[in-house]
Amino acid sequence: MFSFRSIMLAAAVALTASTVSAALPSVKMKDLAGRTVDSATLSNGGKPMVISFFASWCKPCKRELSAISEVYDDWKDETGVKIIAISIDQGQNSVKVKPFVDAEGWEFDILLDPNSEFLHAMGIQQIPHLLILDGSGNVVESRSGYTEGAENHIIEKLRQMKSQPKSKKK
Repeated sequence: MFSFRSIMLAAAVALTASTVSAALPSVKMKDLAGRTVDSATLSNGGKPMVISFFASWCKPCKRELSAISEVYDDWKDETGVKIIAISIDQGQNSVKVKPFVDAEGWEFDILLDPNSEFLHAMGIQQIPHLLILDGSGNVVESRSGYTEGAENHIIEKLRQMKSQPKSKKK
């Protein structure tokens, strides 16, 4: 007979798994050219994506995205990954995002979420925050904060996903 604890543990694991693999919520954002983008339509043609939430004033965000930028071309060649950086800069800071990104030389897709609607819809509380999605759009990893060298874990996760069979979107 199953104990109450084992039943609750199984339920928690099942809930976590379904939450992690849920589709992205639908939130309207803008790209740097002012075009509207629906977060539910973000995709990479069956290849993995990394979504990073940042703000121009956030020093750890800048360090993380700069470290990723240095290896992005290699990552694209090896895994086909697409990086999407989503700025949560608000008000007057939102007009600084494009010059900031240009000065950094980041070649990622950049989206603007000035009211943090997508951030909150994803249940994220702080930045920097990074999501790794598989080729079916399932979130397979979600983490906050940045420590030097964390990009090594990201590429290892991408390599691991590349070597696994594709999962079905739920």
